[in-house]
Amino acid sequence: MSRHCFIITLFVAFSFYAGFAQDARIVFYNVENLFDCEDDPKVNDNEFLPRSMRRWTITKYHEKLNRTAKVILNAGDGVAPVIVGLCEVENQNVLEDLVKNPALAKFNYGIIHLESPDPRGIDVALLYRPDFFKPFYYKAIPLKSSDPGFRTRDILQVSGVLDCQDTLTVFVNHWPSRYGGPMETKALRVLAAQTLKKACVQILGDHARAKIVCMGDFNDEPNDESLSETLNAKAPAKANSPTDLVNLSAAWGKLPLQTHKNLGQWETFDQFIVSDNLIKSTEGYKADSAFIFHAAFLLEPDTQYTGQKPFRTWSGFKYLGGFSDHLPIVLKLKN
Repeated sequence: MSRHCFIITLFVAFSFYAGFAQDARIVFYNVENLFDCEDDPKVNDNEFLPRSMRRWTITKYHEKLNRTAKVILNAGDGVAPVIVGLCEVENQNVLEDLVKNPALAKFNYGIIHLESPDPRGIDVALLYRPDFFKPFYYKAIPLKSSDPGFRTRDILQVSGVLDCQDTLTVFVNHWPSRYGGPMETKALRVLAAQTLKKACVQILGDHARAKIVCMGDFNDEPNDESLSETLNAKAPAKANSPTDLVNLSAAWGKLPLQTHKNLGQWETFDQFIVSDNLIKSTEGYKADSAFIFHAAFLLEPDTQYTGQKPFRTWSGFKYLGGFSDHLPIVLKLKN
């Protein structure tokens, strides 16, 4: 290689690294039932087998992996996100298949996943680029109820070093659903909020300027009691202390497209909630913006109601071959 070509190559490589180091993306995505085709006798995964009512075949499974990988890469605007939070994944196997997908394989994603007690076997998980985020601690935080039969997803806590300079703690959430009615199940989401709040208070009590990202499908909207009162996640304009939790999704309810649609009504269930210091920090990375990723390929016409809706994988037991019933969300960090 000539000296001239070497200098050009070095310049391009340095420019890419420098640009990447200035902008890091975190993505959260409810992937809607990412199951493999194998029967796990420990959980109720019978719907997702080749001979089940859904006829969940290896071909459909690989289509689902391809589509999920496409969303992750596109949500990163062509550059694989530094951190990806996922929910509705069945197990470690589907995560390993996902990160080996040709669209993602070159980024060598690491996986953090712990089996939860959810009866259907769906869990939360975190993918990370080891060249940019180095975890040093993680644990599952269970939701403890007085009901001995209550089982749901744990909250996943992961702490790591971002770009060799910032300690960042991430919580991946998938709170109890509204199945059975919003009011009838409200107490379960309040319990989840209490659990997350306790974990955040402990971190902020040890280090008031800790940088925290809580992301997930909360199955409640920003103004609901669980988030606005129990967790006390404030709108950005109302935060005034480094230990405040700030809901970067607080205003999304006014948008024409939100993260989930039910009976013709858009809802903001998928959210980013961060410590105030991640917004106002004068050192290292800080939150720059958060938004819903609603590329055209993720949507389809809502023929029953109006406008558009997420192009999902399933409608009941009917296979649609889409992406998910939720839209992904993106948090941009700037250095």
